[in-house]
Amino acid sequence: MLRWFLGGRDAQSSVEKSPVLGIGEEQPKNWFTELQVLKGHFDIVRFLVQIDDFRFASAGDDGLVLVWNVETGEQLQELRGHSQQITAITTFSSDSASHTSLITASSDRSLSLWDPDTGNRVQTISELQSSVKCLLVLERLSVWLSGGQELCVWNENFQLQCHRQNHSDNGITALVELPKNCVAAAMDKEIMIYRLTVSTDSSISVAEIRCLSDHQDQIRSLINVNDRLFASGSHAGELILWDAVDWSYLAYEHILWEEPQSSTQVEIRLNAPNPSEMSIQHLCTNGKYILAAVGCGLYVYSILMRAVVAYRKVAHDSNVLHTLLLSDSELMSCSEDGSVRMWEIQDLPLAAEPASPGFFGMWTLGRSNKQAGSSSKKAADVPNLKTLELTGDLIGHSGAVQMFMSFGENGLVTCSTDHLLILWKNGHRQSHLRSLALFQKLEEEGEL
Repeated sequence: MLRWFLGGRDAQSSVEKSPVLGIGEEQPKNWFTELQVLKGHFDIVRFLVQIDDFRFASAGDDGLVLVWNVETGEQLQELRGHSQQITAITTFSSDSASHTSLITASSDRSLSLWDPDTGNRVQTISELQSSVKCLLVLERLSVWLSGGQELCVWNENFQLQCHRQNHSDNGITALVELPKNCVAAAMDKEIMIYRLTVSTDSSISVAEIRCLSDHQDQIRSLINVNDRLFASGSHAGELILWDAVDWSYLAYEHILWEEPQSSTQVEIRLNAPNPSEMSIQHLCTNGKYILAAVGCGLYVYSILMRAVVAYRKVAHDSNVLHTLLLSDSELMSCSEDGSVRMWEIQDLPLAAEPASPGFFGMWTLGRSNKQAGSSSKKAADVPNLKTLELTGDLIGHSGAVQMFMSFGENGLVTCSTDHLLILWKNGHRQSHLRSLALFQKLEEEGEL
């Protein structure tokens, strides 16, 4: 176990570890040199949500929601009430409330509103027709939406305003807010656009106004880019950039793989990528770039250039589950392999030869029905292509890291299938703070 906390471990037996991505003990750009293990859950921890500058909540398969202090690692509240796993969690602030509340959904087919200050459950709705898979708060309208087998609109008092039944077997798996009181809902291979209308008597109705069916496979991620754009990623590696106002598609990026150079069909079949290697598990953005987690790789897509500008085909030993763009040049990722990694976007030493191992393969900029007629483009042909270089490896979890959340200078929080949370801190800053506290205490006691 000590090797895990010192930053060394063996690869999981089912995965062959890539020696190229090894990083030594000297990691000058990795400031997370101090960690604190937070215990409280007894099953997989899947969700983290920020409450304010100093508090966050964690939730998972044990049905518990725990509230923590990010500065001290202290557990502040235990929200107990769900009998099965948590399927979605979000914060909710209304005009009538002076503080932030938490909304949770569970496989027990219930929804709950919590006060994280006291730990009390303020409202609860049970015996829903199906489990809720996603939640979305529309603060401007003081309502929130739940998505599953149906789309429901609720007010701040947990009263159902309206609902729409959908006909997808998988139900609604993701929701994002769009301009003009619209929302986009991912359902299997389609994105449904809904519009909310507020009547003169303050009642709310919801209507389907557009169905976007450009994806060829199940949509795995849906995000807002800015007020004018949103993006979606599919199980087949399709990344589509959409106009958030008229819902037209603006760019289509299909991540493919280089055809094996062999005339033997058996070898081609054996070297063909597994579908999970092409699946976009997670998307994040800073408004300038979109970072896509594709299989065990990472791809940085420039919104301005409408092209991938940096990539790492093998960034982890297993599928990447969560990503974060810290800046235009720094990013982080976590994986099923139990690691959290820090990356830096750097210029290639030679414009025609990528320094990073692996090959982006080929990608097309047209619609999927035009792929056969379009010419493939290799990574070396793309101007200004950069590389992702590993700058830090955070090893502490013994199971898949589900997600992480950054609190800036206050640190980083990770959660995992090992039932633990880890609070990663800047060691130099923590040492400085402890020294200041010690001197202050000595001064108060008159020993200085």
